[in-house]
Amino acid sequence: MNAEPPDPAWIDRTLVCARPQVVGALLRYFRDLERAEEAFQEACLRALGHWPRQGPPRDPVAWLIMVGRNVTLDHVRRQARQQPLPDEALLSELDDAETPLADRLDNADYRDDVLRLLFICCHPDLPATQQIALALRIVCGLSVNQIARAFLVSDSAMEQRITRAKGRIGAGDAPFETPGAVERAERLESVAAMLYLLFNEGYSASGEQVRDRAPLCDEAIRLTRLLLRLFPAEPEIMGLLSLMLLQHARQKARFDADGSIILLEAQDRGLWNRTMISEGRALIDKAVRHRRRGPYQFQAAIAALHASAASPAETDWPQIDLLYRGLEQIQPSPVVTLNRAVALSKVAGPAAALDLIDPLADRLDGYFHYHGVRGAFLTQLDRRGEARIAFDRAIARARTPAEAAQIRQYLDQLASP
Repeated sequence: MNAEPPDPAWIDRTLVCARPQVVGALLRYFRDLERAEEAFQEACLRALGHWPRQGPPRDPVAWLIMVGRNVTLDHVRRQARQQPLPDEALLSELDDAETPLADRLDNADYRDDVLRLLFICCHPDLPATQQIALALRIVCGLSVNQIARAFLVSDSAMEQRITRAKGRIGAGDAPFETPGAVERAERLESVAAMLYLLFNEGYSASGEQVRDRAPLCDEAIRLTRLLLRLFPAEPEIMGLLSLMLLQHARQKARFDADGSIILLEAQDRGLWNRTMISEGRALIDKAVRHRRRGPYQFQAAIAALHASAASPAETDWPQIDLLYRGLEQIQPSPVVTLNRAVALSKVAGPAAALDLIDPLADRLDGYFHYHGVRGAFLTQLDRRGEARIAFDRAIARARTPAEAAQIRQYLDQLASP
């Protein structure tokens, strides 16, 4: 242990970031989801009691795994009333069925468990929505509210999804067996979707949340790199990693000193991470050569065009509009159409863009960005009264103070002569 007590905020961030590795390792050891989660919680309680007095351990993840394992084994012994424990082989199946490549990933066994756990959570016996929700809750430790926000559903509906998934696993309907090569390929799409949701949870943070949630972006990128090593010829995983890198490259330019959002066209492009951008562009170029298009490749290509523009005026909006049309064909979504409307407004004007999104009103009424974008189009058309109503609706649906502050700036502009 180190002599100096750690800062409480550091402890909190460390426990949050350690969750995937610790839960994955404990699940591998105990083969029981509920017990692994309980063991992690017990280890966190011990950390909160010991670390402030004794200082942080050299390897917090290894410490939490050891403590969670030992505390749970003690609990098992007490429940058994001193009866002999089962043979070690029954408690821990360390030589599992995964390929040696998956076992060697990242040069640390307990970090390998994270990617392994993602594939386990995406069991085909669970509906897709339950797979991803369960992985976000168990692997990433996101709250029910955060996951519900990502899926645009209510907290109660998401709570039911997660509870049903846990119930099926607890009943043995979807056992946590280590997936082999074929199973990993079958579950790849669900794992990729989960990783992108994990990235977005960190990317969408603002204000004081940025420091605490930014590690989610880094972890999502790290895991996607590992995924690409398992599937080196899969263009959609190349596209996913490219998309994450191109978006994350703008992180330092996305907020001002007060934590307020800076829109893309107003960002200081000198703050963009050119190394990440170069890697992201190279990845999407490589993916496109495979001639197997997919939604992540379209999104990455759009992000690459934004990253390639030296100034907002040099953005290739016609090509971006074309790419969004292609994305709409293979992955129809009101959110995709909303994004295309922004590109269309640059090409054909705000009236055409407004016509495109007006039919989405019912499906996107609870979506902050819909009302914000609609208000911007109405402002450009000098329909100030309607714009004010749209911005008021956007503020009512803002998820963070930064989003609300962004809309208030538009309202202030409307109030000006």
